[in-house]
Amino acid sequence: MKTTLPPSGRCRSAVPSRRAILVGAVGLVAAPAVLRGLPAQAAAPELGPSIQTFQRFRLGAFEVTTLLDASAMIDGPWPIVGENRPAGEVEALMQANLLPEKRFRPGFSPTLVNTGRELVLFDAGNGEQGFVPPPAGGWLLRSLKAAGYAPEQVDVVVLTHAHPDHIGGLLVGGAPAFPKARYVIGATEFDFWKSERPLAAPKESNEYGSAVMFRSHVLPLADRMSFIAADGEVAPGIHAVAAHGHTPGHLAFHVESEGRRLLVWGDCAHHEVASLARPDWHALFDQDKEAGAATRRRIYDMAATDRVAVAAYHTSFPSLGYVERRGEGYRWLPVTYQFGI
Repeated sequence: MKTTLPPSGRCRSAVPSRRAILVGAVGLVAAPAVLRGLPAQAAAPELGPSIQTFQRFRLGAFEVTTLLDASAMIDGPWPIVGENRPAGEVEALMQANLLPEKRFRPGFSPTLVNTGRELVLFDAGNGEQGFVPPPAGGWLLRSLKAAGYAPEQVDVVVLTHAHPDHIGGLLVGGAPAFPKARYVIGATEFDFWKSERPLAAPKESNEYGSAVMFRSHVLPLADRMSFIAADGEVAPGIHAVAAHGHTPGHLAFHVESEGRRLLVWGDCAHHEVASLARPDWHALFDQDKEAGAATRRRIYDMAATDRVAVAAYHTSFPSLGYVERRGEGYRWLPVTYQFGI
């Protein structure tokens, strides 16, 4: 039997019409009406927001995991960013970027690198007494467990600097949280916090509080600690980068394997919009405001020029992204699927 084809050359019986598709869709929508005579089922309980606590990806032969240490909505970003600007100027920038004007949720994101030879942790989070203590923070060990690791497996703990939200997690109940690890810190950073100078600051200041915690959480580990300068090597493929200003010896770190790079930049940004769009704005927690601004411009320019991936401790979790130039400033581009290739 001969099949008659429409002018398009396609068999009508094989291709449902647009009207048939629409009618079918309407039928699906209307179908629940048939069930109206049945008793109503109990509504599902609200479960609350989900929280991602780790993200893992490959970097050449390395495996990298970012870990969530805290999740707290706080006042800001002014004056944490834009301390030297009117609050309204920072709020206007937030509004222009569809963000709350007076509240934000900073990331607190240590980075774990498995080189195949060693497990290297960058920063130890808030712990029991940091800027964001439990229950809103101090989650590092919990996130580490969720990611499939035990504290005893960590071989090296690298400190970008010695503020409480980076060193508070070094101890748990007075004992080392990572009992088999060696520790790495910048020599300039260690010498500054060990000196009497920060203890001379007002007791309510961040500088004084950091010095007190340095003595309780870092000094007891000094015999297992090595001290590096910019360009110093932590392990094969991991090297320090000068980034002072936030603290006197603040360091960033290049992580590289098989031609793929990640820049772990510590506190070179405190907000993914404001810090990058206005790198010249002062940051409240920078000890040297002008040096901090100069470091931001240099680090952002390097990240944008080299198109290198960044692990940025205080950007929104998972705190991974890229930097692009945007006018007189820069823009943070959160990672999507780049690491899946």
